[in-house]
Amino acid sequence: MSFLSNPDRIPEKYGLRIAAGLILYFIIMKAAGLGHHIELRLLNLVILTAGVYAALKKFKETHTERLNYFRGLITGVETGGVGSLFFGIFLFFYMKIDSAMMQSIIENEPMGRYLNAYMTAFIVVLEGFFSGLLVTFVLLNWVHTDEVNQPVGKSS
Repeated sequence: MSFLSNPDRIPEKYGLRIAAGLILYFIIMKAAGLGHHIELRLLNLVILTAGVYAALKKFKETHTERLNYFRGLITGVETGGVGSLFFGIFLFFYMKIDSAMMQSIIENEPMGRYLNAYMTAFIVVLEGFFSGLLVTFVLLNWVHTDEVNQPVGKSS
């Protein structure tokens, strides 16, 4: 069984897909000269939401159509965390290579003079993690989950 087909690796698999989507979107925005438009970062949330939703659906599909609410919460948050971590690592290396981007952040952000590539990447990871938590919490209201107190094999 390979890494990508292992049903216990759903958060890692979909987290890497989220990271790839975020990186691709970032590169497209930089190439189009739209990297300075902060409002376009809201589309990152769309990529994150799609990835977390796909991970929750895949989990339910591979686990006999059963998804406990708390297991779904863990799966979604872990998926968003993995995606954000790899995107943050990419941004760290990108800012080390493109010093003009880091300089632009330092000059244009309110607390920019206190930032460096390490802190900026950490903030992106932290922001992505908490966005993943929020997205998962909202999505679990639309994805059918099992009752918390329902024993396995028993129906109410």
